[in-house]
Amino acid sequence: MFERRFDVVVAGAGVAGIAAAVAAARRGLSVALLEKSVLTGGLATSGIVNIYLPLCDGNGTQVSYGITEEMLRRSLVYGPGEIPAHWRERRNAAEVERFRVAFSPASFTLALDEMLDEAGVEVWFDTLVTGATLEGERLAALTVVNKSGCGVIAGDCFVDATGDSDLAVLAGGVVHTGANALAGWTLEYRQGCNALARDCRVAVVGAATDPEVFEPGISGRTVTESIRRSRRLYREMLKKEYASGRFDRSTLFPLKVPAMADLRHTRCFDAPFALEPGMEWTRFEDSIGLAADWRRSGLVWELPYRTLLHRQVRGVLAAGRCTAAHGDAWEVTRVIPVAALTGEVAGVAAALAVRAGVTPELLPYEVLAGELRGNCRFPLHFSDLGLERPAAK
Repeated sequence: MFERRFDVVVAGAGVAGIAAAVAAARRGLSVALLEKSVLTGGLATSGIVNIYLPLCDGNGTQVSYGITEEMLRRSLVYGPGEIPAHWRERRNAAEVERFRVAFSPASFTLALDEMLDEAGVEVWFDTLVTGATLEGERLAALTVVNKSGCGVIAGDCFVDATGDSDLAVLAGGVVHTGANALAGWTLEYRQGCNALARDCRVAVVGAATDPEVFEPGISGRTVTESIRRSRRLYREMLKKEYASGRFDRSTLFPLKVPAMADLRHTRCFDAPFALEPGMEWTRFEDSIGLAADWRRSGLVWELPYRTLLHRQVRGVLAAGRCTAAHGDAWEVTRVIPVAALTGEVAGVAAALAVRAGVTPELLPYEVLAGELRGNCRFPLHFSDLGLERPAAK
């Protein structure tokens, strides 16, 4: 019923997709950002995962820059939250003492909308990607459905920031899956608590694995059951609190439940290379940036460009948790700062590839690295920041 064409098409308006769309649009390309919901931010906002995890190594060195840092600072423009004042002086710092913030999800949504407006990205809310068209091995167009009906969005390059590698799957590409744990984040009012804003706090409820319900990967059943079970857990928690006599329904109650499933590992690209557990402090010749391990101070990862590419499908880049990683390494790449970083790189690479008339896997790494070092001001290797693998104890 309609057809449009853009230089770059990004699917998924989480932090990874927004970073990709903004990066490409800032380089003068026409960019469409397709989002199945009506909110920007993905898990950070709709999922109420409101912790912008650290950009530093826990020993006073910032390792991630660019749009990753810009988003962190913008998350505080329309709401509360503070960067720890002395994160540079800390050593072996706990996560809450590092260069990170807790933000209001609604405030972050407003800030992300503003970034897209300023960059001139054409956003398509309430638009679901339903299929993919290939020309040979190259992704050429997406079929979508929204209130205007069914349509086709064509592009010269695509970014899969769906969180679940949906574009790769729809294009017939191979993906890899990971196990999921049950988790739900709920914004609640709790009298006397001042962790986020006045008397509001974010509570994490539930952390369990059910292999019969949460099989590796993602399915319609997984999404439905994870949402239903997380809400059930929260109801049970409320009942226990009320029964204890410490709270009642006027002093403790939910303000907002997640509008999407808080799944962590679903599907990632079958890429020419995947990050594996134990690859922290490993130097890669095609590194596109550095990421801190949010769980432990003193661990830093280089991220290879190859993890953003697909073995079978051309013309598409992964961003966020769609990038290739397995096991414990996926815990590092799936979180907000790294999603924003790989999103920006995907947007930059897409823009450069379109300008050069090639698909992303044919883009010379030296060209991408020059743009990342120059205009993005990215450190690409540990040595750029004077970092070295800690000596074994």
